Amino acid sequence: MNDQNERGLRIRARHTETTITVYQAYRPEIGGPAARHGRFPSSWKRERMTWVKPSFLWMMYRCGWGTKEGQETVLAIEIAREGFLWALRNACLSHYVPALHGDRADWRRQLRQAPTRVQWDPERNLRLAPLPYRSLQLGLAGEAAARYADEWIVGIEDVTPLAAEIHGLVRAGRLESAAGLLPEERPYDIDDEVLAPLRAQGRRLRPP
Repeated sequence: MNDQNERGLRIRARHTETTITVYQAYRPEIGGPAARHGRFPSSWKRERMTWVKPSFLWMMYRCGWGTKEGQETVLAIEIAREGFLWALRNACLSHYVPALHGDRADWRRQLRQAPTRVQWDPERNLRLAPLPYRSLQLGLAGEAAARYADEWIVGIEDVTPLAAEIHGLVRAGRLESAAGLLPEERPYDIDDEVLAPLRAQGRRLRPP
């Protein structure tokens, strides 16, 4: 795969040597207690697949800056690096790639069995328009969702006020000021043996 495709499917995130920050948005009844106590409340449904996003702006696109119903509380969730790597190592692509999966039935079987799913969606700018590279989404189910909730979380922050402030600046046309408030997201380097199979989806994706 050429360098352009590699850059186009590279993980970018806020991270330290031991953690990575992902974003989710919930209704206040879940998001509020999660931020206060550093863990999800009992009403959080473990049996459902939950999607985490390392990109702040992709989360803003998904939740409408925290204005969409059921997504009013935006959370920045710091998780252990080892947990994130476990999720990637055990992931199946959400889209069928013939060269990687063989026949479609085999892919469907892998998808049912895998505790995590990966898909790449167009990254967004401050106006939430698509950019010419893609952002990772990671779906967690079953064992992965349980590990996420019980083992991986290091801290949870309510960043709804930050989202609202940045959104206000964007609406006012003050893009430079808005950009200065964005979380710093840097390339997140992972061993190619882990990420290469998950980049295979890029061979069938058209540019955003």
